[in-house]
Formats: sequence, structure tokens, C-alpha cells
Amino acid sequence: QVQLAESGGGVVRAGGSLRLSCVASGLTFSTVDIGWYREAPGKQRELVAAISRGGNIKYTETVKGRFTISRDNAKNTVYLQMNSLKPEDTAVYYCSVGRFNFYSQKYFTGTSWGQGTQVTVSS
Repeated sequence: QVQLAESGGGVVRAGGSLRLSCVASGLTFSTVDIGWYREAPGKQRELVAAISRGGNIKYTETVKGRFTISRDNAKNTVYLQMNSLKPEDTAVYYCSVGRFNFYSQKYFTGTSWGQGTQVTVSS
């Protein structure tokens, strides 16, 4: 069974930084595509970034230049470094296993998520 555990969220001031981590188990981590989503109250779950098994990376335009996704296959972990945080980044962030499509506007489709980690950015 696939298990995903997010961590690293917290409360920060606008302009601050956080690094989220997601540890995966129940799969061969190096062979799967991984994405980060976020869900704010009253809003749909939104794709933030994704990284393929081959290292291809895509970002949602609103976070491009501020967020960085990376993976450490030896640790079965994917990271989301978030810099220059804005209040509108406030959400629960979820790691997801899914399918990456570099040439699609919908560049990642998640199939499973962890419990999420709360990120709150104050103004």
C-alpha cells in the first residue's frame, strides 16, 4: 500500500521560506512521478509542482521562480522548497504519486495523497 507522509509546514510571515518534505513508502520511489498539490479553504485542490521519474519538472505559473521541487531517491523523499511566500500560498499541501505529462497543460495527475501539512503565511 502506498503511504505518503508530508511534513515541514508551519506559520511564517510573508516573504519567508519553508521546506516541505514527503516521505513515500510502499512503492519503488525512483520509478514514480511525484507532485505537490495545495488546497485552500473554499478552493479546489491545485497542482503546484511535479517531478517525473526522469527528473523533468513543471511548476504552476503562480509559484514559478519561488518554489523548487526536488527528489532524493535514496531517501524516498520529495521536497518543495518555498521561498518568498505570500498569504495566498496559505493552504494544506499534499504530496501525491501520479502521472507526469510534460507536454500537457495539466502536467500531472495525482492518484493518491498523504494527510497534508498546513502552511500559513501571514501578511
